[in-house]
Order: sequence, then C-alpha cells, then structure tokens
Amino acid sequence: MTTRRSIPRIVVTGLVVAIAAPIAIKLWDHYEEAPWTRDGHVRADVVAVASDVSGLVEEVLIKDNQAVRKGDVLIRLDPQRFRLAVQQAEAVVASREAALERASNDRTRYEKLSDGVVSQQQRETVRAADLQAKATYNQALADLEIAHLNLIRSEIRAPVSGRVTNLDLRPGAYLPAGRGIMALIETDTVRAEGYFEETKLARIHVGDPADVILMGGSTLRGEVESIARGIEDRERSSGASMLANINPTFSWVRLAQRIPVRIKLHAKNNADELIVGRTVTIQIDSDNSPNPTTTKMLGSRILRLLRSAAAIPERFEDAAAFDAQHWTANRSR
Repeated sequence: MTTRRSIPRIVVTGLVVAIAAPIAIKLWDHYEEAPWTRDGHVRADVVAVASDVSGLVEEVLIKDNQAVRKGDVLIRLDPQRFRLAVQQAEAVVASREAALERASNDRTRYEKLSDGVVSQQQRETVRAADLQAKATYNQALADLEIAHLNLIRSEIRAPVSGRVTNLDLRPGAYLPAGRGIMALIETDTVRAEGYFEETKLARIHVGDPADVILMGGSTLRGEVESIARGIEDRERSSGASMLANINPTFSWVRLAQRIPVRIKLHAKNNADELIVGRTVTIQIDSDNSPNPTTTKMLGSRILRLLRSAAAIPERFEDAAAFDAQHWTANRSR
C-alpha cells in the first residue's frame, strides 16, 4: 500500500522521466535518424589543361591560384616554328595549284583533239593526272589549315572560367603535346557532396535546404541538387565467362551503404572559403520533426519505464511490510 512518503518519490520520478523523454527522443532522432553526415567534401569540375602542340615555352602569362576567364591566354609557346610551317604549307599549296592548272589545261586540250590524233589511253592518262593533281592540291590546302591551327594552338587558352592551381612552369621549358600543365577549377561548378546512410534517404528530397559546415570555417547555405542513382557493389564481379561472380559468404553484420548526395551552394556564399577538397559536415533541413516510427517506439519504451518506476516504491513498501510481519511473527514465538 502506498503511503504519503512514497507519493513525492512517484512525482519526482514522473517529472524526471517526463523531462528526459523528449530529450531522449530528440537526441535519438538527431544522431540516428536525421539526415546529416560528417563525411562530406567540397567538389568542383576540374579541367586538366594541356598543350595540343609541342614547343618551347615563351611566356607564362598567369600565376598559380589566379582567377581566369574563358578564352584568356595562359601560356604562349615560341611561334617561330609554327609560322615557318605555315609559310612552307603556303608554298606547297602554290606549287600544287600550278600543277593542277597545268593538268586541267592538258585534259581540256586532249579532249578537244580527235580520235585520230590521240588514243583513248592517252585521254585516260591525262584525265587521271588531272584527278591526281586535284587530290594533291586539296591535301595541300588541308595541310595549310593544320599549320594555321598549330599556330593558333601555340597560345594555350583557358577552356573555362575558374582558378588555376598546381602551376609549376617557367619560360624556356619544353612542353610536349598532351602533357598536363596545370589544373583549372571551374568555379561555377563548386558544390558540396556528402555520403549519407541509406537509412536516412527517406528524409532527403531534391530542393531541401541544407547547411554546409566547413571544418574550421563558417556555415554555408545550399540545397539538395541530386541524389546518386547507383554505387558499386563490392560483393559482385564478372568472371571469365562474363557471368556474375557472387561471394558465397555472407556477413551477419550489415552496415548501411553510403549514398552520395550533391548539394548546390548558394551564390551569396563566400567564394574564398570554397576550396575544393575541404572537409564539411552537411545537415539537411528536410524535416525538423522526429521520425514518427522512432517517436512511437521510444514513447512505448519510456511508458514502460515510467510504469516500472512508479511501481518501485510500492514494491519497497510491500517488502518492508512483509519483513515487519515476519519479524513480529518470529518475536511472538
């Protein structure tokens, strides 16, 4: 039977549980259900700038980490060899043009002669020479265009607007064609990417606002741009016969897969803090209320705990009464 002294205990226990319940639900939802991750980074599209032609570096017109616009000249190679190649191609074109004119005149003259003067074989020979002259002339024109293109490509220009990084080049160095010179970060594509557990994807939607917290920096604002539609399956590979090769063992401990989610950053953010590769924490504000399933589950647990706590004083008093009766009975004996 509950006495007056046990009533305050029940009240205090109930108050403690009532205060702890919403806190526990909030903490559980934040750490276990809410869509946030510390596994995030700043990303951007990076262009590996390379030269299309080989040559000696004459001028380096930019500095490392400098901002550039699309079409700006970054590096200029020594153009002398390319100019000479253009002149040589122009001379070849002139020579082939003269040969073509001579072959065309010969063909016209032979076609006007009668069959008794020239044979059919001679006409075919002249016709073939004319066609050959036209082909060589067209080839010379193409070579001239290539020479002009190489001269234009001796100036290496920025393919996109962005920032140059990892530049280590000096005038006088020989630059082979196709070798990477520097990285050009396209500033218009700077974004944040985070890897979220698949159990949290139900609360992530395209367009949801997001906070991007830079490690050691400020908080940036953005929104969910897209969610990846596929990741690599490590348990599957292709065998020699191109059939699926499945691992026969299965681990009972199954960890949630992490899915890439792309965050589009707002333009008003500080661009100086957007360094590609920085570590970020991403929290998506898709639904500030706790998950109903989680709330119901925790609520039932707390209710059982509350009932158990309320029954503790009665159990103690019942035990005390039993001990008192037992002691009285023994004493009467």
